[in-house]
Amino acid sequence: MLNQLDDYPIHQTPEPVAHPATSNPNFYDRTWFNGYRSDGSAYFGLGMAVYPHRDIMDCHFSVREAGGLQHCFYASRRAPSERTDTTIGPFRLEVVEPLRQTRVIIDDNESGVACDLTFSARTSAIEEGRQTLRRRQQVLMDATRFAQFGRWTGTVSYPGGELIVDNETWRATKDRSWGIRPVGERLQVGAPHPLGSFFFLWAPLHWDDHISHAVFFDGPKGEALIREALTAPLHKAAEDVPAETEDVATVMATAVHRLDYTPGTRWIEAAELDLIDLHGVVRTITLTPGLRFQFKGLGYGHREWGQGMWKGELAVGGESFDPDSLDPLSPDNIHVQSIVEAADNDGRRGVGALEHMIIGPYQPYGFDQILDGAG
Repeated sequence: MLNQLDDYPIHQTPEPVAHPATSNPNFYDRTWFNGYRSDGSAYFGLGMAVYPHRDIMDCHFSVREAGGLQHCFYASRRAPSERTDTTIGPFRLEVVEPLRQTRVIIDDNESGVACDLTFSARTSAIEEGRQTLRRRQQVLMDATRFAQFGRWTGTVSYPGGELIVDNETWRATKDRSWGIRPVGERLQVGAPHPLGSFFFLWAPLHWDDHISHAVFFDGPKGEALIREALTAPLHKAAEDVPAETEDVATVMATAVHRLDYTPGTRWIEAAELDLIDLHGVVRTITLTPGLRFQFKGLGYGHREWGQGMWKGELAVGGESFDPDSLDPLSPDNIHVQSIVEAADNDGRRGVGALEHMIIGPYQPYGFDQILDGAG
């Protein structure tokens, strides 16, 4: 099965590019973005992924303004063998300039959600450490990921509203990853296992002249399974971003989180992060969450439009819901991202996103059950 990319000298195995090196059915290849006004009044997120062994390609786009409903667009198709084909019904993603500019278009459709947006990088692509999680001998996640920070221009329309997106007031984060992680319908092989605990925290932040980034995967006792933090320069425009992708970030020795939760939920009410450099110097960042965005609008935990779920040869859908009226402890509502105001112990101020999901017991914050709320 050949495609256009096979004409480039990029192969890592004797197989054509369309054939992953692993036969694990949970192999995926995904592009994800967020976008938000720096004053915290509006947010959108989008993702597109291919699951080669499931023969599925899908995408999700969702937008919310402060105090309003969250509006969602969903689409899924049988995955094309041609990897440069990134169209899914009215959706298409165009790599205008690799590692610098990407355009995302959703033509008018029955969901009422449409967009024409261009992402422009303001940092180099920052490769994170390989992320591997296991349950006993089984590999649950084994992924490579890079992050990139930038801004947006364009328009977003949704039922009852429109956003004019400009590069002065809108911030962006790009998250590109591929590898293995649980996606699609669950495949039971052999003896069943009880649902384990899962703690995830992700904090990409924009400051005046740099970015900071921290990611946490913890075990049920608070033990660090994956923990990484870094800073990197923020450039004025995409054309100023260096072509090099090595040694573009200053990597911290570790990071620590302190979280307060809204009572009766697993949603963060306030947060502090310590970024600890290689010499032990601690930078404490205080985060104040504002607008909350429900990640089921991007397929995470969605009961009908979950990522990697077979919907037929081509399916397009959408919905609108009120995030403020949801059951906070329903499994499909616990995964959220909030726009946050940031301040550090040197008086610097920034803005960014704080993503969080916690399932199961987690001793440091007093969670004892699969989905009990904070006291």
